[in-house]
Amino acid sequence: MGRPDSGKGRVLVVDDSPDTLELIRRNLVGEGYEVFTARNVPEAIGFLQETAVDLVVTDLKMPKVSGLDLVRHVHENLPDSEVMMVTGYPSIEGAVDAIKGGADAYLAKPFTDEELFAAVPRAFGKLRSRRSAEEDGDPDALPPAGMLGTSRPVRRVYEAIRKAARTTATVLITGESGTGKELAARAIHYGGPRASEPFVPINCGGIPEGLLESELFGHVKGAFTGAVTTRAGFFQTADGGSLFLDEIGEISPAMQVKLLRALQEKSIVMVGSSRPTPIDVRILAATNKDIFARVRKGLFREDLYFRVNVITIEMPPLRERGEDILLLARHFAAKHAEVQGRAVPRFSDHVIRAFLGYQWPGNVREMENLIQRLIVMTEAETIEARDLPAPMRFSAGGGAGLRRTLAEVEAEHIRNVLASVGGNKTQAASILGIDRKTLREKLKEAGEETDGPPEGGEDLPAGE
Repeated sequence: MGRPDSGKGRVLVVDDSPDTLELIRRNLVGEGYEVFTARNVPEAIGFLQETAVDLVVTDLKMPKVSGLDLVRHVHENLPDSEVMMVTGYPSIEGAVDAIKGGADAYLAKPFTDEELFAAVPRAFGKLRSRRSAEEDGDPDALPPAGMLGTSRPVRRVYEAIRKAARTTATVLITGESGTGKELAARAIHYGGPRASEPFVPINCGGIPEGLLESELFGHVKGAFTGAVTTRAGFFQTADGGSLFLDEIGEISPAMQVKLLRALQEKSIVMVGSSRPTPIDVRILAATNKDIFARVRKGLFREDLYFRVNVITIEMPPLRERGEDILLLARHFAAKHAEVQGRAVPRFSDHVIRAFLGYQWPGNVREMENLIQRLIVMTEAETIEARDLPAPMRFSAGGGAGLRRTLAEVEAEHIRNVLASVGGNKTQAASILGIDRKTLREKLKEAGEETDGPPEGGEDLPAGE
């Protein structure tokens, strides 16, 4: 979930004392902050994995896991958040440990309301100064062509793209489906010395295994039944430029060996030929899977992994991009309103809150599909909450999910993703990271679909 544009900021208060939690929460809410609470460190870490906050206020002494561990976690994993340590055991050693661990302030119990009201704004002041320095400090970290956003996670991507574009090293771009991995690859190519040469994208998961070698390396006439002419492959087409291997994790072990040989020897052998052909291609690869986990399981070659993973760029999911959510929503609204020849509609406050609170499992791709559908189907000047898919309108009862089975949670997630793309099973399968056949099987298991019409006949495209 992203950081909202309104209010003084978001605060997570962590303390094993319910009375202390309620006291701090009530005081900070009264000052205009949006406040969340957690009763222990594991609960806080789980919350922070889903929700961005500006300030973490944590107790030091808590059962099992210390507040210092939370301080270190925030300092190492959430650089866009400040941390304040609060403790009933004040000591010089404790203060030193807290500051060394990454705490930005230290407040001893018992503290007055005035001390709390002074400490929290100081922490927010430090955060604003740091963010301002980061935004102003690097004029080169502007959005590459085709990319949009100003949040800190996406600005880190811009900086990584700028550095990667200067080199000829292979790049592995990771991230969930729909986060813009191909956009990042294009930005690297067109921001570097090969910009005037071809950029050739290929979806490795979309080509049948039996055809992938021929598609990549080409074939000579007579190499197999149907090869009536000699045909160049993607490597030859991209010679001098960049080859983008999307979903590289889908390549079979046998094909991995041939790809590794081509990268090591900088030459390819066309199917049906024994003569190597030199190639000069920069490899940009992408995956939405944990490739290193596949290496550990023996599903992906370790030597190929290290060959393509010289530089890694991780694309952040939309739910972690905070203020970018509304920026992108308005951008897509303007884009598709122009296509439809209508005025750009505005979003109601309820819709804005829904956008900020939604998890966006399909990320930017899902958002654009949704906005396009709203522009087409909604004629009013203002898009209201009633115009949104049901999963975005209703979010009550989340706590009950802890009592549901894994199958029930999975079925609900599949229904939500389907609703978010207007029932388009092809797009839903892509978002979920499964193939269309598996999606249909899971829907049947959940009682959501019968045998129905044949494959490919029931979906209408919901936009790119």
